[in-house]
Amino acid sequence: MNLPELLGRIAIGFIVLFVLTRIMGRKEISQMTFFNFVSAIAVGSITANLVVNQNLSIRNGVIALVGWTAFTLLMGFMDMKSKKARKVLTGDPIMVIKEGKIVESALAKCRLDLDSLKAMLRRNNVFSLNEVDYATFETNGKLSVMKKDEKQGLTKKDMNILSSSNKYPVGTEVISDGKVVSQNLTKLNLDQQWLDQQLQQAGIDDVSKVFYAEVEPDGSLFIDDKENQLH
Repeated sequence: MNLPELLGRIAIGFIVLFVLTRIMGRKEISQMTFFNFVSAIAVGSITANLVVNQNLSIRNGVIALVGWTAFTLLMGFMDMKSKKARKVLTGDPIMVIKEGKIVESALAKCRLDLDSLKAMLRRNNVFSLNEVDYATFETNGKLSVMKKDEKQGLTKKDMNILSSSNKYPVGTEVISDGKVVSQNLTKLNLDQQWLDQQLQQAGIDDVSKVFYAEVEPDGSLFIDDKENQLH
C-alpha cells in the first residue's frame, strides 16, 4: 500500500466513521450499554480494517460500516418500541443498596466488590454508606443514589461544620466482607476490643457475620450484616 492510498483510506475512514457516529446519536457515546459496547467495538474494528487492510476494498469497507450502522439503528428502534427487546439489549437496573442495606447477591450479579461500590458512591459525593437509602446500578454502568432523608441537602458548609465537631472527618471502613481492617482501626486509635464491644451491643457475636462496617464521623459504628445471618 503506497502513502497516497493509505492517506486516502485514513481520510475516508475518519469521515465515514464521524458521519455514521453522528447518525447513531449521542446515546452511543454517553450511555454505553451492552449493545452499545459491542457496536462500538465492531465499528472501530471495521474502520481499522478499512484503513490498513489492503485485502478489504474501500467500497466493501464503507458498505460494512453503513450496514453495521443500519443494524445498530434498527436495534435502537427496537429498544425504544419493545420492552422485551430492551431487556435483552440493555438488561435491567439492579438495586445494590436497599433501605440502607447492601444487597450482596446484587453485588455478585453485577460483579462489583465493596471497593468498587464505594468508589462509585464517592463519584456521587457520598463518602459514607450510612448516608445511602437506595442505590441502583444502571444499565449504562453508572450508579444512581438516593440518600436518606436526614442526609439530603447537606452543603459543603454543613460538611465542614460536621467535620470540625465530630471525631473523624469521614466514615472509615473497619470490617470488609467479614474481616477486620486492622490498619484502619489503628489509624483511628481504636482496637479489636472496642470493635468487639460495639458488635456485641448490636447483637453480633462473630465478626464473620458482618459484611461491612465503618466508624462514622461521630464515632459510632455503622454495621451492615451479611444476608441470611441475622434474619
